[in-house]
Amino acid sequence: MRHVYLVTLFVVVLTVSILGFRGTKFTSAPMDVFPEWAFPGMKHQPKPYSQGTSAFFADGRADRVPVAGTVQRGMLRENDHMNHGKSADGSFARGFPSDVTVDFKLLERGQDRYTIYCSPCHGNVGDGNGITKKYGINTMYPYADKLVPADRWAVVAYVRALQRAQTGSTADVPGAHKSELGLK
Repeated sequence: MRHVYLVTLFVVVLTVSILGFRGTKFTSAPMDVFPEWAFPGMKHQPKPYSQGTSAFFADGRADRVPVAGTVQRGMLRENDHMNHGKSADGSFARGFPSDVTVDFKLLERGQDRYTIYCSPCHGNVGDGNGITKKYGINTMYPYADKLVPADRWAVVAYVRALQRAQTGSTADVPGAHKSELGLK
């Protein structure tokens, strides 16, 4: 008989735990998991927010400045000319890095990346008459997460080819290709 009571109690507790008190509106606050008398200070803890203030630090900021020389994981890039376009002395470098071979394959890659990321705003020929001009969107977002440095140099090579095509003349076309283009 004792087992019947235990089984009945178990079934009632199981039913209430699964179904709960559906439709019941409670007017009191929920039970504290960590009561203040047993765990003082657990209920209301200070939480620093991004770009917020904090009385804990001397400068009053909640954000901490990274330690000098800290590099984000996977982002160590030591070749300044390839990755940042700068010389060893910090000035802007001239020309393409030695790691980049300017050839037709690079121009094709640059055209592909330019068409995907640049032409909606800058237009197919680089004149600034892209589709976004019709809508007045003039904010250029960063593409560092989408274009690796090698692709950025490919886009640079393609843009320079576009510039050359805009200002070129028939004298710039090699003799072997003039007949293909119908030039004399």
